[in-house]
Amino acid sequence: MDYTRIILHVDMDAFYPSVEQRERSEWKSKPVIVGADPQEGNGRGVVASSSYEAREFGVKSAMPISKAWKLCPQGIYVRPNFVLYARVSAGIMSVLRKYADKFEQVGIDEAFLDVTNKIKDYEEAANLAEKIKKDVLNKENVTCSIGIGPNKLIAKMASDYKKPYGTTVVEPDDVKRFLFPLSVRKLIGIGPKTEYALKGIGIETVEQLSKMAVEKLAGIFGVFGYRMHEMTLGIDDSEVTENYDMKSLGREVTFEGDTNDSAVIYGTLDRLVEEFHPEIVKSKILFKTVNVKVRYENFETHTRSKSFDYYTSEMKVVKETAKELMKVFLKSKRKIRLVGVRVSGLKFGEKQTTLKEIQNELSRT
Repeated sequence: MDYTRIILHVDMDAFYPSVEQRERSEWKSKPVIVGADPQEGNGRGVVASSSYEAREFGVKSAMPISKAWKLCPQGIYVRPNFVLYARVSAGIMSVLRKYADKFEQVGIDEAFLDVTNKIKDYEEAANLAEKIKKDVLNKENVTCSIGIGPNKLIAKMASDYKKPYGTTVVEPDDVKRFLFPLSVRKLIGIGPKTEYALKGIGIETVEQLSKMAVEKLAGIFGVFGYRMHEMTLGIDDSEVTENYDMKSLGREVTFEGDTNDSAVIYGTLDRLVEEFHPEIVKSKILFKTVNVKVRYENFETHTRSKSFDYYTSEMKVVKETAKELMKVFLKSKRKIRLVGVRVSGLKFGEKQTTLKEIQNELSRT
């Protein structure tokens, strides 16, 4: 296991609500819920994100907006402003990039920084993290938390350890000491169903999971069982990668609870598209293929895609195609734990084909 690297994971604190609170000072320290219109408890759709004040009432991401309203009717509900979030994100990423040997943006609100050659030890890494946090706060007026570790897995888990505005350092010798007391739910990819299944066989902590025979884990959870075992030991050899040659663009989300509710799933697809589409516009990206991804409650994962004869950048094309592709997965009535939507076959800076032109062409074939 390579423990020579020093990796930082920077994770914005309740990013969407924090940006909204930044824009409206009177919303500071108040429960802000970004997502669908609650319509006094009768709204459809989901919570995109909630402020820490709203989380104290139990409001969580991907929760049905109607449930959020029941938990926190006094909250401030606001529809997502993805253009604003993308602009703030771009500013944050430009701040972070200058601190890293290698930089990898992960979604709109988090990034990995490989600083192995920038500093000499973990004490310097901790000082660097504090400098980064202050720099982001001063320039964009939002806060982030930073995890520091010998690989991406540990750094990411550490960034969630002391939120908001926290710094957590996990040196190589402390990996097991950090991981073992944690609930298995803290491991990446383990949701409520898997947690429940593990509790059913007497496993609640990472340490207990680490002692379970990997063959038994694989027998119950398939390929993911092997990855679960690796995570309990802090193993992750993946590199921080610079994505200069972008081949696709998209988002995915894991639901708080597995669902086969088509309204929730379609609403989530719309939200994901609205989240990354500003990046398409800003970067003058054209695409010709739309892809969707589902992961069922048993971790079985499938993808479908549809390609056009033309390049376009229209949001409506992505939304309508994603829903069309998703229909096959919904017919099975199986519960879904993750959905994703992505565009690929990219071109940059050329004239787009409109939705009307595509429809006209399809009507002639």
